[in-house]
Amino acid sequence: TVDLKYDDVSYATVHQSAFLRCGMMPVQPIKELWWFKIGASEERVYYYDPTSVDAALMKRARRSNRDNTSLEIYPTQLSDEGEYKCRIVVWDNTGNSTEPSVPISKEARMMLKVNVPPEKVEITHLTSGRNLSLRCKSEGAKPPADILWTKTSPDGVETEIPDLAKTREIEPAGELYDTAEQIFYQMEENEMIAKISCVVRHHNTNTTIYKNITFVSPAIQNALKVTIQRFAEPVLYSSIENQDGRDNKAGLVKISADPGFKVPYNTSVTLKAAAPGVFPEPRYLWWVGDQTGIAGRELHIDNLEEDKSYYVLAENPLGRVVLEVPVHITTSDYSQWNDSSRDGDVIVDDTTEGLDTGAIIGIVIGALIAVFFIGFAVWYWTIRDGRHVFSPKKEKPHTIDEETIPFRSTDKPLLRTIS
Repeated sequence: TVDLKYDDVSYATVHQSAFLRCGMMPVQPIKELWWFKIGASEERVYYYDPTSVDAALMKRARRSNRDNTSLEIYPTQLSDEGEYKCRIVVWDNTGNSTEPSVPISKEARMMLKVNVPPEKVEITHLTSGRNLSLRCKSEGAKPPADILWTKTSPDGVETEIPDLAKTREIEPAGELYDTAEQIFYQMEENEMIAKISCVVRHHNTNTTIYKNITFVSPAIQNALKVTIQRFAEPVLYSSIENQDGRDNKAGLVKISADPGFKVPYNTSVTLKAAAPGVFPEPRYLWWVGDQTGIAGRELHIDNLEEDKSYYVLAENPLGRVVLEVPVHITTSDYSQWNDSSRDGDVIVDDTTEGLDTGAIIGIVIGALIAVFFIGFAVWYWTIRDGRHVFSPKKEKPHTIDEETIPFRSTDKPLLRTIS
C-alpha cells in the first residue's frame, strides 16, 4: 500500500517560489510521475519517467529536490493559481521478488493560492488649520491589505492613533483589490508631531509599507524674534532682502513679484507667497501699515506710486513667521513719454523725484551756467556804460535759453526763459 502526503491548499507569493507537496509513504520505485493543472481540461504541467523522460511541460516547473515527486514553480505568476493534480505510478510486487511487479497508481488534488503584495501606496490630504483629512490608498493587493495609522513625536516615539473617525473602501480591480481608508484628525493645542504614517500591512505576503506625511513649520532665513502689534506673542521676522534664495530646506517661505520688486511709477504689482514642503498647509495674511489684513497666497497692488513695505504672515499649527516685502519705484523712464498734447504745451515735472542722477547734475550745471552768464552780463554792461546797467533805451536785452532736459507733456517746467 502506498499513501500520498499532500496539502489541500498551498500558498505562494507572486514572483517567488511555489511548492506543491505530493510525497509517498512509504517511498517506492517510481514508474511514472504526472502533474496536471485542472481547468476546463487537464493541462499537463510535468512528466517524469525514470527510464527515459524528465520533461517540464511548463518551463517554470520542476521536480522538487525535497522528495523528487513534489512540484516547484518559479517564479510564480498570478495565473498559476488554481487546482492541481499529481499522479504517481509505482511498482509493487507485494514483497515477492519471484512475482512480476504490478504498477500501482495514486492521485491527489490540491489548490494553489497566489498572493500579491500591494503594488502602490498613495496618501492625499486636505487641511484647514488644525483639522486634517488624510486618505491612504493601497493598490493591487490580493487579498486586500489592512491599513492603520500612527503618529511620531519629534523625539521619535511612534504610537498608533486611537479612536479615529474613519471610512474604509475595498474595491476589486480585476483579480486584485484596492483598499482605501480616510481619517479625520484634529491636532490638539500645542501638539507637536513629526509625522503621521499610513501603515499598509499585507499579512499573507509578510509585507509592510509605510507612507509618511512629515510635519513642517514655515521657516525664514536670518530671523529675529520680534513683537508686532498685530499679534499677542512675539514672532520670527525677517525681510526678503535677507533671504539668499540658495537654501533648499523644506518649509522656507518664498515670495515672487510680477512684474518685479522694482517697478516704474504707477505700475500694478502682484505678490505671491509659497512655502514648499510645509505641512499642514499654511495660511497667509498680507498687510501694509495699519490696514486690515488680506488673506490668501496673493496680494494685488494697483498703481503703485511710492516705495512701500508690505508684510506677509505664513502660519500653520507648528509655527508662524513674518516676512517684510519692500516694493520700490524705479527712476523715471523717459523712453515712455505721454503722447497727449495740450495746444503744444510742454510740461516738465516741478520736482526732481523720479529723475535720474544724470538729469539732476545737468540741471544743476545749467543753473550755474545761467548764473554765470547773468553775472557776466551785469559786469559787462557796468564796465561799458560806466554807470547804467541794462539800459532799455540803448541796448538790446540778452536772452538765456532754458536748459534742455527730457520732458513729458504732463510735467511742469523746472527752469523758465530769462530775458
